[in-house]
Amino acid sequence: MIEVKKEKHQFEELSNKIIGAAIEVHRTLGPGFLESIYEEALKIELSELKIYYDNQKDVKINYHGIEVGQHRLDILVENIIIVELKTVKEFADIHFAQLRSYLKATGLKVGLLLNFGRPTLEIKRVVN
Repeated sequence: MIEVKKEKHQFEELSNKIIGAAIEVHRTLGPGFLESIYEEALKIELSELKIYYDNQKDVKINYHGIEVGQHRLDILVENIIIVELKTVKEFADIHFAQLRSYLKATGLKVGLLLNFGRPTLEIKRVVN
């Protein structure tokens, strides 16, 4: 039981730091840019916070143990949280399905969907 609490606290603390960094990016840049612009800015914020990340990380997709393709994660933070960036009018079901698929493919538990395309940053946590 203690391990579960510790793990939950770790996810919450790290996701809160990521969200804070994303809010700063959105506050500074505002809506209207391409996802790649927000990705670069978020990488700067994460670096300043000394948070380890990989961006555009390739993930192999397997079917019955055979690789059938690859996908690229926008940002993988500390090897435990997937961050998927969007610049859309509003989230659609496909965005949540996409992130759940990434979580399943990687075996990770937590992902963040960040929508920079709105006047206020839209944030959704997705748990596998």
